[in-house]
Amino acid sequence: MARTPTGTVHSVATVLSTAKTITGITNAAEAVVSSTAHGFLAGDIIIIYSGWGRLNFRAFRVKSPTANDFILEEADTSNTTLYTAGAGIGSARKVTTWVDLDRTMNHSSSGGDAKTVNVKFIESDVEIVLNDGFNAVQRTFEMDADMIGTPAYSALKTLSATNADTVVRRRAKTGAVSLIPAKVSFNEEESLTEGQAVTVKGTFDAQNISTRYAA
Repeated sequence: MARTPTGTVHSVATVLSTAKTITGITNAAEAVVSSTAHGFLAGDIIIIYSGWGRLNFRAFRVKSPTANDFILEEADTSNTTLYTAGAGIGSARKVTTWVDLDRTMNHSSSGGDAKTVNVKFIESDVEIVLNDGFNAVQRTFEMDADMIGTPAYSALKTLSATNADTVVRRRAKTGAVSLIPAKVSFNEEESLTEGQAVTVKGTFDAQNISTRYAA
């Protein structure tokens, strides 16, 4: 079922818990994380800091927690070429406080596209294209300038000033969720355009790729 952006709620994480040590992560279709007395609950959102570069600084939802382990929902680490067995240890931090970003508009995303390199071997007349990973993701938006002094405005201002780790959460009306760890840049210079609302601008510079959950 197709959907439109209308009704999507954006939130930023303003407080992260103290890091919990990860002593192991399994290679599985949904990775099982070992972390003694982690205290996480099902549905909690966490940032993973891992020796696996493809998993490092990604946000996931906690699934099926027990006292000393939990599942990273939708984290497929089964490929041991990409995820070397035993090398995923690190830590995890839970999002303990979210702030909804009210009265925003003109959300736009760029990046995430494949990077390619054209190569031509000397004996060939034809170039070939090699995949060279993906571009970084960046999201921009505008906020009603008169939101100054509200929790949303203050959260963006503080995250920008401190360069703190955060998670950007999108919740669609359908219940679908998108998570991406990011750094915030918040530009308080007012944009004055005749016939339009006065706005300020924000940027989310992604630190890894999105994790998406269906409704």
